[in-house]
Amino acid sequence: MTSFFTPTRSLPRPFSRRHALRNAGAAAAVVVAGLAPATGALAQATDYPNKPVRIIVGFPAGTGPDIVARLLAQKLSEGWGNQGVIVDNKPGAGGLIAAGEAARAAPDGYTLMLGETGQLSIAPSSYNKLPYDPAKDFVAVSQVVTADFVLLVNPQKVPSRNVKDFVTWTQQQKGLFLATFGAGTPGHFGAFMFGDAVKLKPEPVHYNNTSDALGGLFSGDVQGVFATVGLGAPQVKAGKLAALGTTGATRSPMLPDVPTIKEQGYANLEFSSWFGIVAPTRTPPEIVAKLHADIVKAVQSPEGKAKMEEAGFRVTGTSPQEFARTIAADTVTWGKAVAATGFKAD
Repeated sequence: MTSFFTPTRSLPRPFSRRHALRNAGAAAAVVVAGLAPATGALAQATDYPNKPVRIIVGFPAGTGPDIVARLLAQKLSEGWGNQGVIVDNKPGAGGLIAAGEAARAAPDGYTLMLGETGQLSIAPSSYNKLPYDPAKDFVAVSQVVTADFVLLVNPQKVPSRNVKDFVTWTQQQKGLFLATFGAGTPGHFGAFMFGDAVKLKPEPVHYNNTSDALGGLFSGDVQGVFATVGLGAPQVKAGKLAALGTTGATRSPMLPDVPTIKEQGYANLEFSSWFGIVAPTRTPPEIVAKLHADIVKAVQSPEGKAKMEEAGFRVTGTSPQEFARTIAADTVTWGKAVAATGFKAD
């Protein structure tokens, strides 16, 4: 049974490159001899997984990526006959530390990463130098979920209850101060996209984590924040915060009474984040294909989908090709947003 909720360091050592080459060579000899039509990679995929699989997450326990990774790990483990699937949290540097480690891992399918928008599509533009190359060091397996954002305000500090009123109210203040969960995050550049749409120049206030950012909102140090719907909905339903609009193409099932910002007259303002599984480049295609099929089965199962949606996510489960296209397209989209701000994290 997997130690699903507990990160570990006691994983079996991954196959070495020499081991992989030896297996491949042996399989090739079999083909030449006409004894079997299999390759080493195909045989490996047939037996996969036969030891614990590690999913690296670049953010702390309890955050959105961690929640998605743990829900996915549980369903994958069940589908693999309770084979261990371990969530290994490697927080720091906006997920860059985790991505660097995942990029250097053996391409055997036993070390994966739950990547997110910031690591794979924003970082190439916001950093001059990265410890990995998103386009070259990873192969896309499947986008798992997407997450819309919601513009939150403190009803005790801000009288507005829709975006237009908020813009009018903000114009009467000394400035528009929006909290972010860190420099270089989707919420950071989403704030600038919002400012561009409403013809205001926001001042981002970067906090170290979600708790600190919400604290700034409650204290009145900032006027608003773009948080994921999963994080914001409980606060809204409890009456602690007010939701002015969501950033998706359609309304969120978690906040069905809150209109999208597009509905409120800002047609060009739409952005979201996503989380998906990537593997080190050169991971055998057969293993990528099996991983993809099993991930889709896990997140599209009634229980798996319900749990993801309860946590505020939209389940996708795209193909490797679709996910690769999304990463590439979002790299261009977010790259423009980063360039418009002139921001560089390093």
